[in-house]
Amino acid sequence: MRALVYGAATALALAAAPAAAQQSQFEKYQKMVAEGSPVELFELSGEELWKKKQGPRQASLEKCDLGKGPGVLKGAYAALPRYFKDVDRVMDLETRLLHCMTTLQGRTREEATKRLFGDANQPSEMEYLSAYVAGQSRGTKLAPGAAHPKEKEAYELGKTMFFYRTGAWDFSCASCHGEAGKRIRMSELPVLSEPKAARPLMATWPAYRVSNSTFVTMQWRINDCYRQMRTPEPNFGSETTVALITYLTVTAKGEAYRGPGTKR
Repeated sequence: MRALVYGAATALALAAAPAAAQQSQFEKYQKMVAEGSPVELFELSGEELWKKKQGPRQASLEKCDLGKGPGVLKGAYAALPRYFKDVDRVMDLETRLLHCMTTLQGRTREEATKRLFGDANQPSEMEYLSAYVAGQSRGTKLAPGAAHPKEKEAYELGKTMFFYRTGAWDFSCASCHGEAGKRIRMSELPVLSEPKAARPLMATWPAYRVSNSTFVTMQWRINDCYRQMRTPEPNFGSETTVALITYLTVTAKGEAYRGPGTKR
Protein backbone atom coordinates (compact mmCIF):
# COMPACT_ATOMS: atom_id res chain seq x y z
CA MET A 1 0.00 0.00 0.00
CA ARG A 2 2.83 2.37 0.86
CA ALA A 3 4.37 1.71 -2.54
CA LEU A 4 1.06 2.36 -4.32
CA VAL A 5 0.59 5.69 -2.52
CA TYR A 6 4.15 6.68 -3.30
CA GLY A 7 3.58 5.61 -6.90
CA ALA A 8 0.62 7.96 -7.26
CA ALA A 9 2.63 10.83 -5.81
CA THR A 10 5.53 9.96 -8.08
CA ALA A 11 3.28 10.09 -11.14
CA LEU A 12 2.22 13.64 -10.28
CA ALA A 13 5.82 14.68 -9.65
CA LEU A 14 7.01 13.18 -12.92
CA ALA A 15 4.47 15.16 -14.92
CA ALA A 16 6.02 18.45 -13.89
CA ALA A 17 9.66 17.51 -13.37
CA PRO A 18 12.55 17.80 -15.88
CA ALA A 19 13.92 14.59 -17.40
CA ALA A 20 16.76 14.08 -14.87
CA ALA A 21 14.44 14.56 -11.90
CA GLN A 22 11.89 12.22 -13.48
CA GLN A 23 14.44 9.43 -13.69
CA SER A 24 15.51 9.98 -10.08
CA GLN A 25 11.93 9.81 -8.80
CA PHE A 26 11.19 6.71 -10.85
CA GLU A 27 14.30 4.94 -9.56
CA LYS A 28 13.23 5.65 -5.96
CA TYR A 29 9.82 4.19 -6.70
CA GLN A 30 11.31 1.06 -8.28
CA LYS A 31 13.57 0.53 -5.25
CA MET A 32 10.66 0.87 -2.84
CA VAL A 33 8.39 -1.61 -4.60
CA ALA A 34 11.25 -4.11 -4.92
CA GLU A 35 11.93 -3.96 -1.17
CA GLY A 36 8.32 -4.84 -0.39
CA SER A 37 7.84 -7.46 -3.11
CA PRO A 38 6.21 -10.77 -2.10
CA VAL A 39 8.01 -12.71 -4.86
CA GLU A 40 9.46 -15.14 -2.34
CA LEU A 41 5.95 -16.23 -1.33
CA PHE A 42 5.15 -17.12 -4.94
CA GLU A 43 8.38 -19.11 -5.17
CA LEU A 44 7.54 -21.08 -2.02
CA SER A 45 4.07 -21.90 -3.34
CA GLY A 46 5.63 -22.91 -6.65
CA GLU A 47 7.98 -25.32 -4.90
CA GLU A 48 5.01 -26.97 -3.21
CA LEU A 49 3.27 -27.41 -6.57
CA TRP A 50 6.46 -28.77 -8.16
CA LYS A 51 6.55 -31.53 -5.55
CA LYS A 52 2.79 -32.13 -5.30
CA LYS A 53 1.39 -35.33 -6.79
CA GLN A 54 -1.46 -34.51 -9.15
CA GLY A 55 -3.45 -35.78 -12.10
CA PRO A 56 -4.66 -39.26 -13.06
CA ARG A 57 -1.13 -40.61 -12.60
CA GLN A 58 -0.69 -39.01 -9.18
CA ALA A 59 2.77 -37.77 -10.11
CA SER A 60 4.74 -34.67 -9.22
CA LEU A 61 6.77 -32.56 -11.65
CA GLU A 62 10.06 -33.52 -10.04
CA LYS A 63 11.03 -35.60 -13.10
CA CYS A 64 10.19 -32.82 -15.55
CA ASP A 65 13.10 -32.23 -17.93
CA LEU A 66 13.50 -28.49 -18.56
CA GLY A 67 16.60 -29.01 -20.64
CA LYS A 68 19.21 -29.85 -18.02
CA GLY A 69 17.94 -33.35 -17.28
CA PRO A 70 14.96 -34.72 -15.35
CA GLY A 71 14.32 -32.63 -12.24
CA VAL A 72 17.36 -30.36 -12.70
CA LEU A 73 16.35 -26.73 -12.05
CA LYS A 74 19.65 -24.97 -11.46
CA GLY A 75 20.24 -22.72 -14.47
CA ALA A 76 17.40 -24.28 -16.46
CA TYR A 77 15.34 -21.13 -16.89
CA ALA A 78 18.35 -19.12 -18.08
CA ALA A 79 18.84 -21.63 -20.93
CA LEU A 80 15.26 -21.28 -22.23
CA PRO A 81 13.69 -21.13 -24.77
CA ARG A 82 15.45 -24.06 -26.40
CA TYR A 83 14.86 -26.99 -28.73
CA PHE A 84 13.53 -30.20 -27.19
CA LYS A 85 14.13 -33.34 -29.24
CA ASP A 86 11.31 -35.32 -27.61
CA VAL A 87 8.69 -32.94 -29.07
CA ASP A 88 10.73 -31.65 -32.02
CA ARG A 89 10.03 -28.00 -31.25
CA VAL A 90 11.34 -24.99 -29.38
CA MET A 91 9.73 -24.40 -25.99
CA ASP A 92 9.83 -21.69 -23.36
CA LEU A 93 9.38 -22.41 -19.65
CA GLU A 94 5.59 -22.35 -19.57
CA THR A 95 5.18 -24.43 -22.71
CA ARG A 96 7.53 -27.05 -21.29
CA LEU A 97 5.78 -27.05 -17.90
CA LEU A 98 2.47 -27.64 -19.66
CA HIS A 99 4.06 -30.53 -21.57
CA CYS A 100 5.21 -32.09 -18.28
CA MET A 101 1.80 -31.63 -16.69
CA THR A 102 0.14 -33.54 -19.51
CA THR A 103 2.77 -36.26 -20.01
CA LEU A 104 3.99 -36.92 -16.46
CA GLN A 105 0.78 -36.21 -14.56
CA GLY A 106 -1.68 -37.25 -17.28
CA ARG A 107 -3.67 -34.03 -17.02
CA THR A 108 -5.60 -32.49 -19.90
CA ARG A 109 -4.47 -29.22 -21.42
CA GLU A 110 -7.76 -27.61 -20.37
CA GLU A 111 -7.38 -28.65 -16.74
CA ALA A 112 -3.69 -27.69 -16.55
CA THR A 113 -4.26 -24.19 -17.96
CA LYS A 114 -7.25 -23.17 -15.84
CA ARG A 115 -7.27 -19.51 -14.75
CA LEU A 116 -4.35 -18.49 -16.97
CA PHE A 117 -4.17 -14.68 -17.23
CA GLY A 118 -7.27 -14.53 -15.05
CA ASP A 119 -8.19 -13.50 -11.50
CA ALA A 120 -5.37 -11.72 -9.66
CA ASN A 121 -6.76 -13.10 -6.39
CA GLN A 122 -6.43 -16.68 -7.60
CA PRO A 123 -3.27 -17.14 -9.70
CA SER A 124 -2.90 -20.27 -11.80
CA GLU A 125 -0.32 -22.97 -11.15
CA MET A 126 1.73 -21.57 -14.03
CA GLU A 127 2.48 -18.31 -12.20
CA TYR A 128 3.62 -20.08 -9.03
CA LEU A 129 5.67 -22.68 -10.89
CA SER A 130 7.30 -20.04 -13.11
CA ALA A 131 8.35 -18.06 -10.03
CA TYR A 132 9.90 -21.13 -8.41
CA VAL A 133 11.72 -22.44 -11.47
CA ALA A 134 12.99 -19.03 -12.60
CA GLY A 135 14.33 -18.32 -9.12
CA GLN A 136 16.70 -21.28 -9.44
CA SER A 137 18.59 -19.43 -12.18
CA ARG A 138 19.58 -16.33 -10.22
CA GLY A 139 23.12 -15.34 -11.12
CA THR A 140 23.19 -17.54 -14.22
CA LYS A 141 23.74 -15.77 -17.53
CA LEU A 142 20.94 -15.92 -20.08
CA ALA A 143 21.93 -18.46 -22.72
CA PRO A 144 18.85 -19.51 -24.73
CA GLY A 145 19.19 -22.06 -27.49
CA ALA A 146 20.45 -20.51 -30.71
CA ALA A 147 22.37 -23.24 -32.56
CA HIS A 148 19.78 -25.84 -33.61
CA PRO A 149 18.05 -25.12 -36.97
CA LYS A 150 14.66 -24.88 -35.24
CA GLU A 151 16.07 -22.47 -32.67
CA LYS A 152 17.33 -20.31 -35.51
CA GLU A 153 13.92 -20.52 -37.18
CA ALA A 154 12.20 -19.47 -33.95
CA TYR A 155 14.54 -16.48 -33.61
CA GLU A 156 13.91 -15.33 -37.18
CA LEU A 157 10.14 -15.77 -36.81
CA GLY A 158 10.21 -13.82 -33.56
CA LYS A 159 12.19 -11.04 -35.18
CA THR A 160 9.70 -10.87 -38.05
CA MET A 161 6.75 -10.83 -35.63
CA PHE A 162 8.37 -8.07 -33.57
CA PHE A 163 8.28 -5.69 -36.53
CA TYR A 164 5.12 -7.02 -38.23
CA ARG A 165 2.23 -4.56 -38.17
CA THR A 166 -1.24 -6.04 -37.70
CA GLY A 167 -4.61 -5.62 -36.04
CA ALA A 168 -7.19 -2.85 -36.05
CA TRP A 169 -4.61 -0.24 -35.06
CA ASP A 170 -1.86 -1.47 -37.44
CA PHE A 171 0.52 -1.93 -34.51
CA SER A 172 3.63 -4.05 -34.09
CA CYS A 173 5.78 -4.69 -31.03
CA ALA A 174 8.12 -2.07 -32.44
CA SER A 175 5.33 0.54 -32.38
CA CYS A 176 5.96 0.81 -28.65
CA HIS A 177 9.42 -0.73 -28.32
CA GLY A 178 11.17 0.49 -31.45
CA GLU A 179 12.05 4.11 -30.71
CA ALA A 180 14.03 5.61 -27.83
CA GLY A 181 12.42 8.04 -25.40
CA LYS A 182 8.88 6.63 -25.38
CA ARG A 183 6.92 6.06 -22.20
CA ILE A 184 3.39 5.05 -21.18
CA ARG A 185 2.48 6.77 -17.92
CA MET A 186 5.32 5.81 -15.53
CA SER A 187 6.59 2.95 -17.66
CA GLU A 188 9.59 3.48 -19.91
CA LEU A 189 9.33 1.69 -23.25
CA PRO A 190 12.81 0.31 -24.00
CA VAL A 191 13.92 -0.45 -27.55
CA LEU A 192 13.84 -4.22 -27.19
CA SER A 193 15.53 -4.96 -30.49
CA GLU A 194 18.73 -3.59 -28.92
CA PRO A 195 20.70 -5.80 -26.48
CA LYS A 196 21.40 -2.91 -24.12
CA ALA A 197 17.68 -2.45 -23.50
CA ALA A 198 16.59 -6.08 -23.75
CA ARG A 199 19.09 -7.42 -21.21
CA PRO A 200 17.85 -5.75 -18.00
CA LEU A 201 14.24 -6.43 -18.96
CA MET A 202 14.54 -10.12 -19.84
CA ALA A 203 16.77 -10.71 -16.80
CA THR A 204 13.89 -9.79 -14.46
CA TRP A 205 10.90 -11.68 -15.94
CA PRO A 206 8.67 -13.30 -14.78
CA ALA A 207 7.70 -10.66 -12.24
CA TYR A 208 5.37 -9.41 -9.53
CA ARG A 209 3.24 -6.42 -10.61
CA VAL A 210 2.50 -3.92 -7.87
CA SER A 211 -0.28 -2.21 -9.83
CA ASN A 212 -2.55 -5.26 -9.71
CA SER A 213 -0.89 -7.23 -6.89
CA THR A 214 -0.20 -10.38 -8.86
CA PHE A 215 2.62 -12.41 -10.38
CA VAL A 216 2.80 -12.49 -14.17
CA THR A 217 4.81 -14.43 -16.73
CA MET A 218 6.31 -13.83 -20.16
CA GLN A 219 3.47 -15.69 -21.87
CA TRP A 220 1.11 -13.31 -20.08
CA ARG A 221 3.18 -10.31 -21.16
CA ILE A 222 3.11 -11.29 -24.83
CA ASN A 223 -0.59 -12.12 -24.66
CA ASP A 224 -1.43 -8.79 -23.03
CA CYS A 225 0.57 -6.86 -25.63
CA TYR A 226 -1.50 -8.47 -28.38
CA ARG A 227 -4.67 -7.57 -26.48
CA GLN A 228 -3.58 -3.94 -26.19
CA MET A 229 -2.72 -3.91 -29.90
CA ARG A 230 -6.37 -4.89 -30.57
CA THR A 231 -5.15 -8.10 -32.20
CA PRO A 232 -6.63 -11.58 -31.55
CA GLU A 233 -4.83 -13.03 -28.57
CA PRO A 234 -2.59 -16.00 -29.41
CA ASN A 235 -3.08 -19.47 -27.97
CA PHE A 236 -1.11 -20.22 -24.83
CA GLY A 237 2.31 -21.60 -25.74
CA SER A 238 1.79 -21.01 -29.45
CA GLU A 239 4.63 -20.94 -31.96
CA THR A 240 4.18 -17.17 -32.20
CA THR A 241 4.58 -16.43 -28.50
CA VAL A 242 7.52 -18.82 -28.10
CA ALA A 243 9.21 -17.26 -31.15
CA LEU A 244 8.84 -13.74 -29.74
CA ILE A 245 10.21 -14.83 -26.38
CA THR A 246 13.08 -16.55 -28.19
CA TYR A 247 13.91 -13.40 -30.15
CA LEU A 248 13.87 -11.21 -27.03
CA THR A 249 15.88 -13.66 -24.92
CA VAL A 250 18.53 -14.24 -27.59
CA THR A 251 18.83 -10.46 -27.94
CA ALA A 252 19.40 -10.29 -24.17
CA LYS A 253 21.85 -13.21 -23.97
CA GLY A 254 24.82 -12.83 -21.66
CA GLU A 255 22.96 -10.92 -18.95
CA ALA A 256 22.99 -12.48 -15.49
CA TYR A 257 19.47 -13.43 -14.44
CA ARG A 258 18.29 -11.59 -11.32
CA GLY A 259 14.57 -12.28 -11.20
CA PRO A 260 11.83 -12.90 -10.57
CA GLY A 261 11.54 -9.14 -10.61
CA THR A 262 9.10 -6.48 -9.47
CA LYS A 263 7.31 -4.24 -11.95
CA ARG A 264 5.00 -1.29 -11.71
